[in-house]
Amino acid sequence: MATAAETKLELVIGGMTCASCAARVENHLNEIDGVEATVNYATEKAKVVLSLTIPEADIISAVEEIGYTAKPVAPPVSTVDAVDPAAAEAAEHDAELRAARNRLWIVAVLSIPVIALSMFSLFQFKYWQWACLTLAAPVVVWGAWPFHRAAFANLRHGAATMDTLVSVGTIAAFAWSLYTLFLGDAGMPGMKHPFRITLERTPGEGNMYLEVAAGVTLFILCGRYFEARAKRRSGAALRALLSLGAKDVTVLRDGVEATVPVSALAVGDLFLVRPGEKVATDGVVVEGSSAVDASMLTGESVPVEVGPGDDVVGATVNAGGRLVVRATRVGADTQLAQMAKLVEEAQTGKAEVQRLADRVSAVFVPGVIALSLATLGYWIGSEQPLPAAFTAAVAVLIIACPCALGLATPTALLVGTGRGAQLGILIKGPQVLESTRAVDTVVLDKTGTVTTGEMTLVDVVPADGVTDTELLRLAGAVENASEHPIARAIVAGARDRVGELPSVDEFTSETGLGVRGTVDGHRVVVGRASLISDQGDLPSELASARAEADAQGRTSVAVGWDGAVRGLLVVSDQVKPTSKAAVAQLRKLGLTPVLLTGDNAAAARAVAAEVGITDVVAEVLPAGKVDEVKRLQEQGKVVAMVGDGVNDAAALAQADLGIAMGTGSDVAIEAGDLTLVRGDLRVVADAIRLSRRTLGTIKGNLFWAFAYNVAAVPLAASGLLNPMLAGLIMAGSSVFVVSNSLRLRRFKALAGNEVPAPAVEVAPRPLVPAS
Repeated sequence: MATAAETKLELVIGGMTCASCAARVENHLNEIDGVEATVNYATEKAKVVLSLTIPEADIISAVEEIGYTAKPVAPPVSTVDAVDPAAAEAAEHDAELRAARNRLWIVAVLSIPVIALSMFSLFQFKYWQWACLTLAAPVVVWGAWPFHRAAFANLRHGAATMDTLVSVGTIAAFAWSLYTLFLGDAGMPGMKHPFRITLERTPGEGNMYLEVAAGVTLFILCGRYFEARAKRRSGAALRALLSLGAKDVTVLRDGVEATVPVSALAVGDLFLVRPGEKVATDGVVVEGSSAVDASMLTGESVPVEVGPGDDVVGATVNAGGRLVVRATRVGADTQLAQMAKLVEEAQTGKAEVQRLADRVSAVFVPGVIALSLATLGYWIGSEQPLPAAFTAAVAVLIIACPCALGLATPTALLVGTGRGAQLGILIKGPQVLESTRAVDTVVLDKTGTVTTGEMTLVDVVPADGVTDTELLRLAGAVENASEHPIARAIVAGARDRVGELPSVDEFTSETGLGVRGTVDGHRVVVGRASLISDQGDLPSELASARAEADAQGRTSVAVGWDGAVRGLLVVSDQVKPTSKAAVAQLRKLGLTPVLLTGDNAAAARAVAAEVGITDVVAEVLPAGKVDEVKRLQEQGKVVAMVGDGVNDAAALAQADLGIAMGTGSDVAIEAGDLTLVRGDLRVVADAIRLSRRTLGTIKGNLFWAFAYNVAAVPLAASGLLNPMLAGLIMAGSSVFVVSNSLRLRRFKALAGNEVPAPAVEVAPRPLVPAS
């Protein structure tokens, strides 16, 4: 068959309830000739690459034939009146999450009394068992309906997941309870239902298991809700990124200004960008000059001076004069849209954690059901009473019901994230934790992460005969009339050192060069060396200071008045006071720090030397940051990326572990896996330690959840473990899981990293389940 050019298809997959569902869809699609598919359970999307000419409808049909739904991802908005598909999808997910939360609350209100009445004889009044039936029936029928529906869909296609076991277990426990209530002895008024911790064969007519059916439903719904809440955030990075762009733009058509939505812009249109406004789309400057803050894209802390013929990028901010720009790229072709595509591709390519319960379900679930049926058949074949045979079979199902498995991840996550919130660490979900154990390389963004991200006056170099105070007083006065970021840094430094500044007269600004003004009778010039050339050449000591500043990646500003150069002011993005200690802590954890920045090489090397980093990669754009992370991964490194800017978002998503500074952009925060609320780089070490500890707790929980149940299955099959005792063992495994998780509350930050008081409310202590 002749091959065609590769085409790409993106689908939204519905009906997936666990990671094994995503694997099933992916495997089924990859069995089709000419199809290479990747299914992301977190984003509920499938990326399909077609090397043969295959209709889209055939791919969708292939997904539907195994019990799931598929539809193409909605295209980008192209008209003013179009409904934003991203917003519509977000609203749909929010509605689903609210429905899940409401279901969980209703089930909790109904289930907790059933559990309490069944577990403690003290609460059992004359007709308590009928009250339990009244409360448990809607839980098993309505509350557990998502499990029943998924189990039925899987059954139709010959598959089994944890939903199957939950459904079969709850239905079996409820059905046997109905039998004992209506045909056995459990319905007698005044009947008591104590736990008997004995290994003996029992007839089973007097035992009911409504608390098992209700409890399993409650705790599995709890786990699913927290999982859904984490999944809801997976697409937030793209929504935040796309929201950065301007919404409206002033266009020039036939010499007339008109405000139109950005979506109405076309290539070749002329549009205005006033001071403080965002550049509407990618273009080239036709008229005017200004300083443009492009730090969101490049990481460069110093605004970029632009004039006629220079390129500007959409969503950057005009910090100075008025610009007229001709649009060169619009819509999906802009650099902002390409960054959004980078983030999405990096998220889709990230390996998702599959919970142990899901990974073994392909064998565990059918095995348990088969063992339960075999137990029933064996006992009937041995001419034992039918109630005794059914009791043994139900005991097998109940002891294997994944109550503790459902608690293993959410309880550890609740306690771990609650403790993390106290320390200024936000963990998004269980899928974040897997890679923390193996991380060996930490890539650090410079601007806003290792440094403050703001320009600061760092040095004052007066010429002979001039004092620091005089230099700062006159230069600060002139710069006080400017809104340029470098001017603001000089003014702040001057006020800190000399106090109030005098007024300025005859102020003028020459965009991209500097400012002039008259202060106390002196005609003062502040700016680039070329601007003050009429004041004379730089004295040798000032020229030497400027060369040193340039070598360190700092920005020097010359100051002159009355026909002579009077001094030099040096501004720079300062290293945070805690960054050096943070790098030392990372090294103690066995991690290799790498400095990665879009800033110039001199500035990067100077910062790296100050904090103790030897590996430096500078002058890279967002795509270059992603490529650098990929390069490290291809070398076998497990990479954690720490950043705070929009330009870091794609690299944060590509890394095995993305750590966002909470003081940075919303896009970086949403693209990261961990968020550091305080913006203190030292918290990175604590975040990795806490993540590893939480992951270890989850794995320990899963192991013991299986160990408790699996060890007791042979006893249940032999008839020595009545379902009541099986329920008690289930309760024991759940109590152990919760108690083990609560140990995370004692996690302590490294010395020197503590915060005086919790800045974020701690998650409530999870309830200890009864079954």
